[in-house]
Amino acid sequence: MTQPVRIGLIGFGRVARTYLRWHERLRWQGVVEHVIACDLLEKHRDDALNTYGFAHFTTNYEDVLSRSDVDLVLIYTSMQTHGPIALAALAAGKHVQVEKPFAPNLDVGIQLVEAARTSAGYLVPAPYSILSPTYRTIWRRIQGGDIGRPYMARSLYGHSGPTWGPWFYQKGGGAMFDLGVYNITSLTGLLGPAKRVMAMSGSAVHERIIDGQTIPVEADDNSHTLLDFGDAIFAVATTGFTIQKYRTAGIEVYGSQGTIQLMGDDFRPRGYELWLNEVGAWQVFAETHPEWTWTDGLRHTVECIQTGAHPLVTPEHAYHVLEIMIKAQESGADGQQKTIESTFPSLRLAEGA
Repeated sequence: MTQPVRIGLIGFGRVARTYLRWHERLRWQGVVEHVIACDLLEKHRDDALNTYGFAHFTTNYEDVLSRSDVDLVLIYTSMQTHGPIALAALAAGKHVQVEKPFAPNLDVGIQLVEAARTSAGYLVPAPYSILSPTYRTIWRRIQGGDIGRPYMARSLYGHSGPTWGPWFYQKGGGAMFDLGVYNITSLTGLLGPAKRVMAMSGSAVHERIIDGQTIPVEADDNSHTLLDFGDAIFAVATTGFTIQKYRTAGIEVYGSQGTIQLMGDDFRPRGYELWLNEVGAWQVFAETHPEWTWTDGLRHTVECIQTGAHPLVTPEHAYHVLEIMIKAQESGADGQQKTIESTFPSLRLAEGA
């Protein structure tokens, strides 16, 4: 019998608790074992030990990294701290699953990419939207030429903004890092590495009430990002903590022979629709896996550790997305287009589970 993957969790807030709903399935199946949880707040100790079955609790994340009985470190802390903790976990020889964005800046991002190439463990950065069965079907249809040559694409994801966690609005945070990262990952996964970026990006709401207190907004909360993939192939990504509601497809790709669109959001698909010129009508495909969730990165990471398969989610792709987001913010500030220097290997979505 395959031994359970032994987990150390860092950051026991709201994001962790969403993942933990799915941890429980894997834990009761004997696939994972909860070894140690960490949070700066001591108040989480009882929940970690008695509700979620962790054997140990600490307020120092280094206690997690130093344990020989931890195989996989899960990093669910505030976004500004993801990169340094992930670097330390890789240096400790652990497998690492880290929430988005995986680094606060390009310097830390490239360090993570380089560390992952030589580390004993995998580095699997969120988001995991490319793992959904619906996304993978759309990817295969585009790669197979069903809509002809892609010409352009459009994406949208936003809401009115979190009312908890001041880090969402502090430097190193913002709507692009929290929300737009999904769509940028999805678009580049479908169309390949981007060559250039231009953006209109800024802060539209200058103060927010967070955790009952009024705070200044330092990070961009409103943006349109234009991506150039070369050869006159373009895409636009719209995101913000400024969107109350919307009713439209999350992702659309327009090709020479048709259009394909992911219904719902890419992190929570609701099937897809396909227009083919040769058919002359919209074909509607219902969601085949309504139970799929954006926390699927945990299942995928554990499965790869147990089977020795390479994760479909790569640090190189995460770095490329990070460069796009950072340069989109720079473009929004100075009005100039920015060249994207990084690239990433083509996705392998015809493979794996």
